[in-house]
Amino acid sequence: MPNTHFFATAAKGTEPIVAKELECLHAQNIRATTGGVHFEGSMETLYRANLWLRTANRLLMPIAEFPCPTPQALYEHVRQIRWNDWMTLRQTLAVDCNCRDSRITHSRYAALKIKDAIVDQFRARTSRRPNVDLRRPDFRINAHITKDRCVLSLDASGDRLHLRSYRRQATEAPLRETLAATIVELVGWDNEGMFIDPMCGSGTIIIEAALKAINYAPGLLRCGDASSRESSFGFQRWPGFDRKLWGRLIAEARDSIREKIPGRLLGYDISREAIQIASQNAKMAGLEKRIRFERGNVLNLYPRGNRGVIVCNLPYGERTGELEELKSLYKSFGDVLKQRCTGYTAYLFTGNLKLAKFIGLRTARRFTLYNGPIECRLLKYELF
Repeated sequence: MPNTHFFATAAKGTEPIVAKELECLHAQNIRATTGGVHFEGSMETLYRANLWLRTANRLLMPIAEFPCPTPQALYEHVRQIRWNDWMTLRQTLAVDCNCRDSRITHSRYAALKIKDAIVDQFRARTSRRPNVDLRRPDFRINAHITKDRCVLSLDASGDRLHLRSYRRQATEAPLRETLAATIVELVGWDNEGMFIDPMCGSGTIIIEAALKAINYAPGLLRCGDASSRESSFGFQRWPGFDRKLWGRLIAEARDSIREKIPGRLLGYDISREAIQIASQNAKMAGLEKRIRFERGNVLNLYPRGNRGVIVCNLPYGERTGELEELKSLYKSFGDVLKQRCTGYTAYLFTGNLKLAKFIGLRTARRFTLYNGPIECRLLKYELF
């Protein structure tokens, strides 16, 4: 059978990392572009990508592309697609749409026209219509309209892939799991020595590091109850879903989990509540015996040994009073790294480059990433 075209959506700046992950999954004709990565493969490739990708947001399967200079043209093209080949009347649906550089400027209105076209087609054929469920639909459709052309895709992931199911609680302004996983990929920890997050918050970075270290497929965390609609992926409700193949891929993923790694993962935070939340999240991920969390002030950090990585998401600061306090924190933390962490490599993530200057160390490398709309940097410091 010929390969099918797919698209993995990705946050700005993470596209090369998603492409690298797809290479490891033996996807073909991989091409990174702004906002995601095109690739080809079989349905097994799609299933495997949903199970294993750590840094992508969603996986889409394009089914149509057409010009749409007007809302009516959009409606007519969508109505020509044989929707009963893809979904049934019993399934609920939702449409996500993004418009850019087009005469159709309102994404919600475009999504409404697409929904109307699908519903009207079913009503004309059967005198009945499928229901809409914007929160937890059985069948999600994605439309991307650029320069008066629409690419219409089926959403293979359902919920966004960053929803791993382990983070039931979060501290203030937590990182998305996919962004945390991106940071872990860029750090490139070799699973030896120490992995330390001295400002761990809800534990997202260190949990993602642990999952990668033991080769735990992040999609497995959504597969706890095979009969639960809430824990399933979008493609599991498509016609022709290969349950046997999916079961084999899940079994292979579970068999590939490493029992032990030589390195150690330690998370600290000055907040007692944060440590409780991080510990609970690690337990939900099945990692309570693999990560040690302790309450501690980042300025009291004195790591054992002389090998490992120190990774943390520093506070950015929004109010003037906060900025003055954070200048002192950044400077003092820089002194801690310089005086007590010889032999380690530090990776500090921040959305405030002015504050980063107060670290007082020369950066070995800078990576540009985005935390939502905020342009951030992951700064690498080699502590000789």
